[in-house]
Amino acid sequence: MTDRNPLVSLGDLTWDVLAKPDTMLLPGGDSTGRIELSGGGSAANLAVWASRAGYPARFTGKIGQDRFGELATAELRAEGVGADVILSAEHPTGVILGLIDRRGQRAMLTGQGADWELLPGELPLDTLRGAGHLHLTAWSLFRDPPRGAALHAARVAKQAGATLSLDPGSFQMIQQMGRETFLSVLEDVPFDVFFPNDDEARAMSGHADRHAAMDWFRAQYPQALIVMKLDEDGVLIEGPAQARVAVAATQDRAVDATGAGDSFGGAFLAGWLTHGDAVRAADLAVQVGGWVVSRFGARPPADDDLRGRLIRHGVTGGDA
Repeated sequence: MTDRNPLVSLGDLTWDVLAKPDTMLLPGGDSTGRIELSGGGSAANLAVWASRAGYPARFTGKIGQDRFGELATAELRAEGVGADVILSAEHPTGVILGLIDRRGQRAMLTGQGADWELLPGELPLDTLRGAGHLHLTAWSLFRDPPRGAALHAARVAKQAGATLSLDPGSFQMIQQMGRETFLSVLEDVPFDVFFPNDDEARAMSGHADRHAAMDWFRAQYPQALIVMKLDEDGVLIEGPAQARVAVAATQDRAVDATGAGDSFGGAFLAGWLTHGDAVRAADLAVQVGGWVVSRFGARPPADDDLRGRLIRHGVTGGDA
């Protein structure tokens, strides 16, 4: 698909605070639980997982001139991800609070930090023109800024020959923005890959049935590969050169769903950009996503299980 020009992921690099209480939280009460602090952000997470799955990756976005930004950037670079970060003296690094329930499902509270303030004039144009692929999340589109910067980045990268992908990001934010308004933002962007999950597909298409939602996506975006993430039901894929096919999920027990979609997307793009086979890429991505949900956090330390899964799916050059 490319000559290994890097995947560039544009958007949020944040500091994550993940909390999984041992018991139900009650007003005025106290409980024990597990808490983890680490670098995060959907766009940054995807870049990390593309790199772990063996594809060269870069991140670009805006952070504050603060300790959280320094720590998050250092973690990103330690993963082998190049970082074009714009520093803000006016806004802090974004912070995300993730509350994890006993089933491993998460609810996220996103603090609006410097990542929401990226402007078109701050973009690293040489990086965008040198990208083989540009990935955006809808968190960069829900308000302006950073919408203008994200859309300009897409135009620059596409004109230079890159492919484009989008993760719709949040069904709740789509609903708050308004379905028609959100869709109008996407009208003039020739995305090559969409990564909606079940809820986002429903919010965008207006259809509760997955296959009806897929029919809508194929009619709305006939040039794009649609990769619909369905949690324990696996993945549904269809595109211009790909008949509709389902790929089963793994049997990993869910501990924490934080970052599952980002890890899936990064691994999928790493495979797809390498060999162009969407089903083969999805086979790799469900293995990576299954490994992530069975552990705590969006970027758990790699272990022999992860390395074995990557090797079995042809990944030998990653940093995992």
